[in-house]
Amino acid sequence: MNSSPAPLPAAPSTPGAPADSARRSRRKDARPGELLDAALDLFVEKGFAATRVEEVAARAGVSKGTLFLYFPSKLELFKAVVRHNIAGRFDEWREEMRDFDGSSCELLRHCFTVWWQRIGATKASGITKLILSEAGNFPELAQFYRQEVIAVGQELIRNILQRGMASGEFRAIDLDYAIYLVIAPMIFLMTWRHSIGMCVPDALGLTPEEFIAVQVDNLLLGLCTRPVPAPTSYCTP
Repeated sequence: MNSSPAPLPAAPSTPGAPADSARRSRRKDARPGELLDAALDLFVEKGFAATRVEEVAARAGVSKGTLFLYFPSKLELFKAVVRHNIAGRFDEWREEMRDFDGSSCELLRHCFTVWWQRIGATKASGITKLILSEAGNFPELAQFYRQEVIAVGQELIRNILQRGMASGEFRAIDLDYAIYLVIAPMIFLMTWRHSIGMCVPDALGLTPEEFIAVQVDNLLLGLCTRPVPAPTSYCTP
């Protein structure tokens, strides 16, 4: 799965203004990324409701007015953070899954491991905990996340399971429910990391990589129509 984030919003233009210096142009082009990084930090640290756009602008080193040139509201800023860090990557991930040469068992292991490396172990995983905590108070935010992250992610998982069924590796199972067998360990790790794990880092007493490996083994033993080959290493994709 390619780890490139989604494209940044275009820098606002100033009609009729003289040409800026190369340094100023580079600074202007960098601002959307700086704002998104600052917003991700604050949304994960404080939540959606408690984060103020003034704080985001200050952390990015710009004025609130500059922030609003790129993002007209806090909700639109949050949407841009989600698209840049998660939703905007789905097309590339879908293409990589489509080109995967190994078995469906190997693909499932690979996707779990890569998901942890590129999302779960990063600050972006805190977005999931934020949604779980605040969705009830912000239905538009919840609907956006369901449409652009949850629904698309579920479809990718469905495709992996369908691939395994079509090849005869996986037994027939109700996909509407089976996708949650894959999602549940991911949600557990993300919510733990951004709740108890923040205060007591070693409280779980397990490494995320080993946890994922055991979960995948358990999942495959339930899905597969024949014994599952042991991986060479739990921590190697």
